Amino acid sequence: MRYESGFTEGTIGVGIDAIGMLGLKLDSSAERSGTGLLKRDKEAPRAAQDEYGELGLTAKLRASNSVLKLGTLQPKLPTIQANDSRLLPQTFQGGHLNSLEIDGLTFDAGQLKQVSQRDSSDSEDLSITSGSARAISGGGLQTSDEFNFAGATYKWNSNLTTGYNYGNLDDFYKQHIFTVLHTLPLGDKQSLKTDLRYARSTDEGNSNVDNKAFGAMFTYAFGGHALGVGYQSMSGDTGYAYINGTDPFLVNYVQIGDFANKDETSWQARYDFNFASVGIPGLTFMTRYLT
Repeated sequence: MRYESGFTEGTIGVGIDAIGMLGLKLDSSAERSGTGLLKRDKEAPRAAQDEYGELGLTAKLRASNSVLKLGTLQPKLPTIQANDSRLLPQTFQGGHLNSLEIDGLTFDAGQLKQVSQRDSSDSEDLSITSGSARAISGGGLQTSDEFNFAGATYKWNSNLTTGYNYGNLDDFYKQHIFTVLHTLPLGDKQSLKTDLRYARSTDEGNSNVDNKAFGAMFTYAFGGHALGVGYQSMSGDTGYAYINGTDPFLVNYVQIGDFANKDETSWQARYDFNFASVGIPGLTFMTRYLT
């Protein structure tokens, strides 16, 4: 359940949003646990709880074309993308300012303090995605209670958008992300879309993070069809750094694989079809291969 209110009238508008979930387990033995689909049972860690619920509230204030949100957040930014692919969506506690005061310019800034993962309703400190192939270590630290972010995206015209975003997980890493999104019209119902992403991640205090991530996706669209080719490469002493449980902002991130380990290079071929072109709006098809 998701509820989003409007704003009160006046110079400063006030509103409130809510995210809620109530679940009942019908069948899930310990042998079928660990998928992240159901909330973990603290007393029996290998089993799922029989029933569970979660409610998150967000206060919001609007002045002119700027909105400040405080409380439960689900950010979708290059530096932090909340994962909502389970019954319980991943949520964060913190503050987020979104400003549209200048025509064409979108500015975001804020701070996150804690996270509630997809299989938990508890608020926990933040941690970094790890793994032996990623070669990232936290210098003895396991969690952090502060993630700061800021970024600006400018839409130059209907075909070109550029952006810069900064993220800092205290004691773990600092990250700079640069983006370019361009669409080149090629004629009747044809276009070439270019999506370029570059991220530089470095250590912050106690970690060994050192990564350069480059990604490019080129998509040729004609009629209801779209053919895409993507390339992604990692360099530096570690793999790509991002907060545990979130979706990384990478062109070759798909479902359960991010292709972001140390020195990893990957590419993809993708095909999309929009059935609206043959009179069935709302239906789409996509298939892709990555290696």
